Amino acid sequence: MSLVVQKFGGTSVGDAERIMRVAQRVVGTRERGNSVVVVVSAMGATTDDLIDLARKISRNPPGREMDMLLTAGERISMALLAMAIHALGHEAVSFTGSQAGIITSSEHGRAKIVDVRATRIREALDQDKVVIVAGFQGVSETADVTTLGRGGSDTTAVAIAAALKADACEIYTDVDGVYTADPRLVSNARLLHAVSYEEMLEMAATGARVLQLRSVEYARNHGVLLQVRSSFSDAPGTWIGEEDERMEKAIISGVTHDSTEAKITIQDVPDRPGIAAKVFETMASEGVNVDMIVQNVSSAGTTDISFTVPRDDGERARTAVDRLLAQVGAKGVNYDDGIGKVSLIGAGMKSHPGVAAEMFSALAEAGVNIEMISTSSIRVSCVVREADVERAVRAVHARFNLADEAIQRESHPR
Repeated sequence: MSLVVQKFGGTSVGDAERIMRVAQRVVGTRERGNSVVVVVSAMGATTDDLIDLARKISRNPPGREMDMLLTAGERISMALLAMAIHALGHEAVSFTGSQAGIITSSEHGRAKIVDVRATRIREALDQDKVVIVAGFQGVSETADVTTLGRGGSDTTAVAIAAALKADACEIYTDVDGVYTADPRLVSNARLLHAVSYEEMLEMAATGARVLQLRSVEYARNHGVLLQVRSSFSDAPGTWIGEEDERMEKAIISGVTHDSTEAKITIQDVPDRPGIAAKVFETMASEGVNVDMIVQNVSSAGTTDISFTVPRDDGERARTAVDRLLAQVGAKGVNYDDGIGKVSLIGAGMKSHPGVAAEMFSALAEAGVNIEMISTSSIRVSCVVREADVERAVRAVHARFNLADEAIQRESHPR
């Protein structure tokens, strides 16, 4: 008997009919002889609705109370799914994050999982029950309810799969799997059948919305085999696991894009040791994640430092930089939220030179200007104008023939 963890996102449990469909899928997995743990998100737009409701009450609600409020959405989903499974003739029990033993750090709204004490889950599985766990939430070691941030149900599912040493962790969503590009932008984007952890980490970090970045990190660190599948079809989806020799067949796995960042440029910064450290220590103290960084060549003893941040953190970052100007002796700051990022990702880059040059050539031929560049061993990212993002994605996807079925990867074996 295999142990399978299945996670269903908000669109998958968006209404009563969809919850019944999920229940039928879970029961089908159970009737094939598997033990099943299900992790669920809140129904549809429930979390957004709760956030809007809170903002009507308070402009700056306490983090603890926001977490208490937002965890209600997953509790509704888990209870309704348990009822649906019972209606289909199978035993099911639902647990909140704290009841399931999801122990987290104490940061409200962005807590990290530090342990999974899965005693109650194991006991329920031993009683031949389907276990349903509320995603996105846990409890701190000081006994406060916490939430894991957007997409946190993915991380809940992976953490439970790791703790239980599950045979696989299936992430069900509203797409068929991981594509070579966003199929809404590129009509001939191809479904990938196998992607390495490293490639998926880069994809998640550069705009792919299929999986939360932290869930992929957790899966890689604990060796959890992932499968991204559609809730609305029986398509096999995309396997995510350790890189193997078959994955070398494709030099490039995909093109991702992100239009949710802003660029900050600190102008005429004195070019001396410690200035950059001061700037980015300030960003860290404000809780702002910095992505790409470029420092220009020094001229007349000064330089410009540009970096990108999430647009949601832009105002906080800009305010912090404004306070910093006098301290570091800079002349001014420019804030630009009209940018986008296009990234090319593939494990094959490590052994195939010239990939970056081909990408830059494709962008040039498409009339797309590059403002910033960042690379890793398996990624090249370019900041461009937000208005050019779609054109850039299509141009790069076409240049690398990513729609070509001839280099389609084989499925990962079960």
